[in-house]
Amino acid sequence: MYRDPDPRFDSLGGHPVALRPLRVGMIGIGTVGAGTFRVLARNQALIAARAGRGIEVVVVAARNLARARTVVGPDVALIDDPMQVATHPEVDVLVEVAGGTGPARGWVLAAIAAGKHVVTANKALLAEHGGAIFAAARQHGVAVAYEGAVAVSIPIIKALREGLTANRIEWVAGIINGTTNFILSQMRDAGLDFAQALAQAQALGYAEANPAFDIEGIDAAHKLALLAANAFGMPVNFADVQVQGITTLRQLDMACAEQLGYRIKLLAVARRREGGIELRVQPALLPATHLMAQVNGSMNGILVQGDASGVTMYYGAGAGAEQTASAVIADLVDVARLDGTHAGQRVPHLGFQAHALHPLPVLPHAAVCTRHHLRVPVHSRQDMVAVGALLARQAVPVERLEWMADHPDEAHQVLVQTGEAPQGAVDLALHVLQALPEVAGPCVQWRVELLEG
Repeated sequence: MYRDPDPRFDSLGGHPVALRPLRVGMIGIGTVGAGTFRVLARNQALIAARAGRGIEVVVVAARNLARARTVVGPDVALIDDPMQVATHPEVDVLVEVAGGTGPARGWVLAAIAAGKHVVTANKALLAEHGGAIFAAARQHGVAVAYEGAVAVSIPIIKALREGLTANRIEWVAGIINGTTNFILSQMRDAGLDFAQALAQAQALGYAEANPAFDIEGIDAAHKLALLAANAFGMPVNFADVQVQGITTLRQLDMACAEQLGYRIKLLAVARRREGGIELRVQPALLPATHLMAQVNGSMNGILVQGDASGVTMYYGAGAGAEQTASAVIADLVDVARLDGTHAGQRVPHLGFQAHALHPLPVLPHAAVCTRHHLRVPVHSRQDMVAVGALLARQAVPVERLEWMADHPDEAHQVLVQTGEAPQGAVDLALHVLQALPEVAGPCVQWRVELLEG
């Protein structure tokens, strides 16, 4: 990113003036913290060459000091009080990779009040408390960087804030949770049911012992709140995101999607509409031939539609120690380059100057307009006619109506694909449909996303 020349780099006899290293205090030395420390040590010279100065970790806060010592070695100070790191006089920038929201908020605000820059991979912290944190950072003239908080190895925040800065962003859509993408990939490719795929994800370390944040869509919603703020110039507001997880998905749903030529993915979507902004995380059907449908395993993929750029796509690892470290260190390099510059010269925290951030209306659930996939259990094949007739009476456009191919566990399923319709109209139609005597059980609906440019 362009900044005015720093006079500290004025040449003396043709040689640049050396700057002292950027001194880092780190809270947390778990998976991400250890990965960050390793990459900083391994690529020390390369990183310094890019940053214009060295970057060195001087103090670390950890719960288990003995374990931390095996990671950082003898030359780094270790303490068990994170607040001491946040306010340490020898620290220029705080790296917060401990996670959580309550204590982390206190540490970050204390560091900012002490005049320190902050780098964090904590998407929950920023999604829920970003407004207060960014306001404090502006007040104290420091930077808060968080590339590692969204899609780890994919530089999507930098792309939105810098690479696409000329564009009016129309929509952002992504697979931004590696755990759920792994589960859905295993359900499709290995024929596992949800519980089996989740257990495999836990065994491989993709899912936590308590996977609720991932499988309920909360993690993706945290990330979407940050993406939307950077895309549209609105404050971060996690509460505005409509969230649906993947816990109710069955093998039958995967088979229905395959029959219709689709794949099911947990999608995070932020889209401009005439009446406001859509902010939603939900399982959705994607055409099997779409590039996003090929994002499998624990990988992430993000599409951005700009008015000038058209559609751009970003793909990379959605989890991993060194993958996250890559983003954290990129932020540290940015901080090393800008340390000492005036705040007005820096890229704004959310891509827009603070005075240009405005609350935007967020469309309610009922007003979101998409195509829909419906699965309707019936008693016999003849009941398909009644299903189609009722949807027509409810003014829900039907583009496709077909009988499900034989499935060993489920018989007599009508598959419906609608045209674009408001969620409220579809919900009402499903309520009426459910009361039909021809309907033999609970109806299921999923959104269909074409993600066309």
